Amino acid sequence: MTEPDPRISDDFLTLARLALSDKPQDVMLFLNKTARRYRQSDPTGHDKLAQLVRGAGGRSSALRRESGTPVPIDSDSRLQLLRIERPDEVSAPILTRDVEAQISNFVRERHSIDRLAASGLQPTRSALFVGAPGVGKTMSARWIAHQLGLPLFTLDLSAVMSSFLGRTGNNLRAVLDFAKQQDCVLLLDEFDAIAKRRDDGTEVGELKRLVTVLLQEIDEWPPSGVLLAATNHPELLDPAIWRRFDMLVRFPNPSEAHVATAIRTFFEGDESISDEWANILSIVLRDCSYSDIQKSVNHIRRSSVLDQLPLAEEIQNFVRSRVDHLPHNEALTLAEMLASTPGVSQRTASDITGVSRLTIRRRLSKGGDADG
Repeated sequence: MTEPDPRISDDFLTLARLALSDKPQDVMLFLNKTARRYRQSDPTGHDKLAQLVRGAGGRSSALRRESGTPVPIDSDSRLQLLRIERPDEVSAPILTRDVEAQISNFVRERHSIDRLAASGLQPTRSALFVGAPGVGKTMSARWIAHQLGLPLFTLDLSAVMSSFLGRTGNNLRAVLDFAKQQDCVLLLDEFDAIAKRRDDGTEVGELKRLVTVLLQEIDEWPPSGVLLAATNHPELLDPAIWRRFDMLVRFPNPSEAHVATAIRTFFEGDESISDEWANILSIVLRDCSYSDIQKSVNHIRRSSVLDQLPLAEEIQNFVRSRVDHLPHNEALTLAEMLASTPGVSQRTASDITGVSRLTIRRRLSKGGDADG
């Protein structure tokens, strides 16, 4: 009696599991993979299975679009290559006037596709976001998706790099082809992880070939779609990448005025946070990104609840913990601002900043001209 082939039993169970899980795309991927594996041992079976898969391709695509569409996966690791979110409630990102104008114009064009088409014009299809971490690139992508009423598909290239190696080109094409067929905003996050300069001698050939794939896909991106890419390291990008995007948006680090605005925004309009306290915090958070500012504000709010102290007192505690990192002239300015804030004595301002009460008194009497 011939022993059963354990591979057939395993394949049957895997196929049953995928089918019962209502994952038509996973079924198609598994059948393709199985057909290739049996090509040598059972050519006839391979041909019949491959023919069935090809015939079901169109119907499967339609089914995926109608049923919520499982996202593309890496056929070896079974990891999903996209993260999908639907930004229903998104606050407008805090941006400089120039960046805000670019983002607003991008959205306006997308809302006016028919109007542009009537004049033989196409809307902006793609944009490259450049800036340091936490300055609003991802938030702007969410805001665009929210304004357009579309889901946001995010491909974090650095997070899936290990599954890409050896199959990177195929996986990347699968993701881009999938996104082209959807009404969505596709964000290629940490873009520099895969769009590196092709003259970088440290990179393997497979990664260099990906740049060619990306160039072709960006060139062929349909006017009906939205393609965004974000990078913290523009110096790593291949020179050919830059001119492929319709729009380049540079996100600067927040200015002192924008830091104060962000602080007031993240406190969610709490009436106990006056402009004076927001300006005081803006000094110690001056070099921070919007993301770090939000984390600091949330820390202060949590501490206020746990310590059962007013927010103003928790802000004083926070400032005290950060004042040692300030240059001397900024510490003097901070001490003067604290002493000028209602409810804060010169003694308290001196205790927080380490600036002597005599120096604070002199600066207040001379309008801040004394150097201490």
